[in-house]
Amino acid sequence: MLELRHIDKTYRSRGKPPVHAVRSLDMEVGKGEIVALLGSSGCGKTSTLRMIAGFESVTSGTIALQGRRIEHLPPARRKVAMAFEGYSLYPPLTVRENIAFALKSQQIARSEISRRVEAVARLVEIEGILESFPRAISGGQQQRVSLARALVRDADLYLLDEPMGQLEPQLRAVLRGRIKNLLAERGMTAIFVTHDQTEASALADRIAVMEDGVLQQFASERELKNQPANLFVASFIGEPPMNLLETDVSRSDGGFRLLMNREVAFEIRGDVLDRVAQKTLEDTASVRIGIRPQKIAVGTGDVRVRVFSNQWLGDQSHVAGECGGKLLIAVTPSRVAARPGDNIQFGLDPRDIHIFGADGTCIRHAEVS
Repeated sequence: MLELRHIDKTYRSRGKPPVHAVRSLDMEVGKGEIVALLGSSGCGKTSTLRMIAGFESVTSGTIALQGRRIEHLPPARRKVAMAFEGYSLYPPLTVRENIAFALKSQQIARSEISRRVEAVARLVEIEGILESFPRAISGGQQQRVSLARALVRDADLYLLDEPMGQLEPQLRAVLRGRIKNLLAERGMTAIFVTHDQTEASALADRIAVMEDGVLQQFASERELKNQPANLFVASFIGEPPMNLLETDVSRSDGGFRLLMNREVAFEIRGDVLDRVAQKTLEDTASVRIGIRPQKIAVGTGDVRVRVFSNQWLGDQSHVAGECGGKLLIAVTPSRVAARPGDNIQFGLDPRDIHIFGADGTCIRHAEVS
């Protein structure tokens, strides 16, 4: 198990203001669990990974792996394997020698080293370049060498920094499945950094969403979509992103009425709200609501929209419609016979809306069907 407690990282440069890259991060990763650090560029995910590996110092806080404190240990003593985003291969060594480098210091038999190297090379499809040098292979091949060098080791934790960012989509999809199976079959604990939601969903058991150095939510992909903790997670997770709309709040019989620009009204029963949500709606004049594009019915319903765009993506239509000066995006599995400028109907069910308070915290989740 990996435990991060109150981890802070501040970068200081002479003549420049300090950069607070990671802020009071708390996280636990179970043995055999695969975790993704997901966020936009500069959110602190790579700094977090490098602090765990020992390539960045911890400004404050503690890191424990398998019950032992490691934040003060050099990288070589942490029992952590890492695949670097920048590859960090040894130029004078062949691909085979790069992959085998860490194994040679562990007094492993030469035949066993060769077996492991060739097995992991087949896994990432680089068996044909084992005798090549790093300068003679492509960036995508170098990335796979770096990945193989980490996966071939015996470690308590595997850290993968954008492990497949340079690969073409077809190969990336194949390797995701192979690496997921390898990690699961061997019970390997792994953390990987990515900005790709598809990669995070395909590989990870849980996803840690970060922004501005702060852990926003740490949960399964399903929970992040159905129960986002706040506005940032709601808008960041999902493709296309969640529709977010400002609404006015008023009391109605047995509940509340949420009105958007006098065009769209949602009736929310009081008995489906907890005490915090009821109190928030009683005390505020407006809230933001969110609805997933996949939850909007196209061609039926009470909301009339003017089509802004209509895209068929091969297996689904993305229809953007303007309503009361706001843009709503709907996703449907069938083709939609509508052109920009046409008026069509959207169906929005109050049970499918999330409600966010003034501080961005989600106070009511959509009902899960």
